[in-house]
Amino acid sequence: MPGTWAIIVAAGRGSRLGGETPKQYLHLGKHSILTHTLRKFATHSKVDGIMVVIHPDDSPLFQDNCAAFTDRVLIQHGGDTRQESVRNGLLALQDQSPDCVLIHDAARPFVSDEVISNLVNVANEGTAAIAASPVVDSLKYAPDTTIEKNIERAGLWHAQTPQAFPYSMIVEAHLSVTDQENHTDDAAVAEACGNSITLIHSDRSNFKITTNEDLELAKNMILNPQNNRIIMESRTGLGYDVHCFEDGDHVTLCGVNIPHTRKLKGHSDADVGLHALTDAILGALCEGDIGTHFPPSDPQWKGAKSDQFLEFARDLVIKRGGKIIHVDVTLVCERPKIGPHRDSMVTRMSEILDISSSRVSIKATTSERLGFTGREEGIAAQAVATIQIPAEN
Repeated sequence: MPGTWAIIVAAGRGSRLGGETPKQYLHLGKHSILTHTLRKFATHSKVDGIMVVIHPDDSPLFQDNCAAFTDRVLIQHGGDTRQESVRNGLLALQDQSPDCVLIHDAARPFVSDEVISNLVNVANEGTAAIAASPVVDSLKYAPDTTIEKNIERAGLWHAQTPQAFPYSMIVEAHLSVTDQENHTDDAAVAEACGNSITLIHSDRSNFKITTNEDLELAKNMILNPQNNRIIMESRTGLGYDVHCFEDGDHVTLCGVNIPHTRKLKGHSDADVGLHALTDAILGALCEGDIGTHFPPSDPQWKGAKSDQFLEFARDLVIKRGGKIIHVDVTLVCERPKIGPHRDSMVTRMSEILDISSSRVSIKATTSERLGFTGREEGIAAQAVATIQIPAEN
């Protein structure tokens, strides 16, 4: 029948996860990964039919682990490669004559309804589109284990699925491209035939379950099976740091260089604000402190920018499936004056943390000429970080 069909690619072996059972049939809570994925499309108002491409040996597994869908979907056997499996699924839909198709990995059970709707809307206008999330991590090029260069992440995206196409476009592409082993996804196959692809923003919860770490995160995300909400717990961490002055012409505070008659002394760039905040986030994670991960005795951190320390802490939150909710930094000094630079600091810290500037607070105070900060011998910083991570069982 015309309309939109979803092709769920479930013929893989999931070898990177290990074990005898292909990963799509492992359970998250009461249901298999594939069942969770199928439910996303079976309950969506813009999806008119589902074709599941499975391995020829997996019919009993599908019957046992996806019982709710055995009579609600069409089944097609896959091939030796993912692209061959997709092509088999596409050709098996010829009698249905769909207007457009969504091609989706079986092991991505957390795609949102909004992303599916946006993809269908674009494909129905005659344009191919894929779900994608922007790259937020720092990128390093290292052919072995030694970094050769940094790669600018601006404009880079993680390709996800679903990938949506007008049916005739993607069928023609799969039948025309002969070197499909050189194309890692269906968007690349379509591009090889001169088709343009639109990106539809999707968040990182639409990840593909590939490793045991992914599987554990997915299990946490299914703790509330009624609405697939992640059960999160809030944590708060505190950080404190201090650096003394030495000869120089500027200080670096919260990622911003500020002209001054002296600079802060430290093994790295001595950014007291970012150091305190890094410790606050590490404290919320119970992951030690900044010295644990970046010891001052290690020469590689000599003069290093503290941005990378904060990025490291941010990435630890992300790897735990969490997010940073709010950060608050208080700088204690007589000089330099912080007020004129506060907006720049807030902007820079929000960029490093990849959160809205409305979640970043930077304050400044003096110590009323008391103590080492009052004598202008150095600067102190206190920080509080609030994060959310998946609740522990």
